[in-house]
Amino acid sequence: MIKVYVSRFDRETDSEPHLECYEIEKTPHMKVLDALQAINEKYDADISFRSSCRAGQCGSCGILFKGNGALACQKEIKNGAIIEPLNFPVIKDLIVDKSSIEAKVKDLELSLQCDHKCENLDTSITKDDSAETKKVRSCIECYSCYSTCPVVNIATDEFGGPYLMRYMRKFESDPRDNFDRLKEALDEGLYKCTSCGKCLAVCPKNINTFGDAIEKMRALAVANGSGPLPEHIAFKENIMNTGRSVKTDKTPFIEQIDNYKGSKIAFFTGCMVDYKFPEIGQMLVDVLKENGIDIDVPEGQVCCGSPLLRTGQTDIVQELVDKNKEVFKDYDTIITICSGCGATLKKNHPEFGSKLHVMDISEFLVDKIDESKLKEVNMTVTYHDPCHLGRGQGIKDAPRNMIEKIPGIKFEEMKYPCQCCGAGGGIKAGKPEIALELSKSKAEMIKDTGADAVVTICPFCELNLQDGLDEIGCEDIKSMHILELLSKAYE
Repeated sequence: MIKVYVSRFDRETDSEPHLECYEIEKTPHMKVLDALQAINEKYDADISFRSSCRAGQCGSCGILFKGNGALACQKEIKNGAIIEPLNFPVIKDLIVDKSSIEAKVKDLELSLQCDHKCENLDTSITKDDSAETKKVRSCIECYSCYSTCPVVNIATDEFGGPYLMRYMRKFESDPRDNFDRLKEALDEGLYKCTSCGKCLAVCPKNINTFGDAIEKMRALAVANGSGPLPEHIAFKENIMNTGRSVKTDKTPFIEQIDNYKGSKIAFFTGCMVDYKFPEIGQMLVDVLKENGIDIDVPEGQVCCGSPLLRTGQTDIVQELVDKNKEVFKDYDTIITICSGCGATLKKNHPEFGSKLHVMDISEFLVDKIDESKLKEVNMTVTYHDPCHLGRGQGIKDAPRNMIEKIPGIKFEEMKYPCQCCGAGGGIKAGKPEIALELSKSKAEMIKDTGADAVVTICPFCELNLQDGLDEIGCEDIKSMHILELLSKAYE
């Protein structure tokens, strides 16, 4: 028997939705849709929901499953599952009123705007054009991405969301369309996306809205002079001046370190550690030495290019990739301690002709820790999954396994550890009000765990989470890098 929680609402009797618990027998490979039908049959519950083809092709059975958009006909039911309606006005139970988004599509004229006979003109769509639009045109309108988007779900800032951005990109990349889709996208918040990747994670058709729609349109905006945001221009200026996307008033870590020569393992510091958090770089060196591992921190390394790729400033990325490729060419393994750097080196650099063996510190170290040397650390901690580590690199278990190896640590999982904190995609610099609202939402989850600290593997997340904690009056809860926690176990 498993327990399933379903959101119920009847406007004639209820003032607001509420969860009801049902116990059912779980059959092999039972889907959410099967579970809802089983509940109705067993309890005569009369739960209202939409469904149609059961083949994941129509999108009609979209629901929220543990807070994430999903198709009821595809998602396997689990014990303790929470099934809720999409984030639209509720008509009854799991049936929602989608007229608001449908009206938006109509207002934005999201259909092919073509005032000529395309077959007689050079603007007819080519095979290459078709391949480009194909990346974003397989949407089945389940609205999972829209209902799951963290920016859409905060009340402080309007954002068209991944559903509309994908729609605009489909027509923007179609040469037959003569509407200014780029301006349309800018008006709908092209620079309000955090690049969290949640839209891809929940999409039943695996549409990469950020990479294939938003990033592409941001690059076009930069090319025609309508982007990026003024705050993003500083990224490129800093990189061109120093090789780093941020400025510093500290001695860079690479200049501080008494470098070990001869190791085949190298450390890619990233801009934040080198210029803002050199102490975390030193913690890495010290923790690895405690486990008998020496690393090299090669000079000449530069920004990975992530801030430029995310904001559409792509013209100097190849130069950065080539510099780093040369610097790291003789190493067997490259360690990162910033999720954004790791994801960029692994996923983006191969597109520019560089393929290095890159490992996040958690996946590199988790099985190498000498637990006999670890001292007791009496703390309660929770863990925040950086978007570019959890979704971007598929690394979720390794950090938690590392934390739980430390004696004395009590680990408490927060409600939605993978929910974006708001630090990525240029949002922290360009739209700080969005970053703060998202970090406050995450801070409330951290507070609810009773933790003394929230641990993560991203300097940007670390900063933004602390801002959120401070904003809600939880200054006593510390946001820390996982290496800081490990260092406490070696003191």
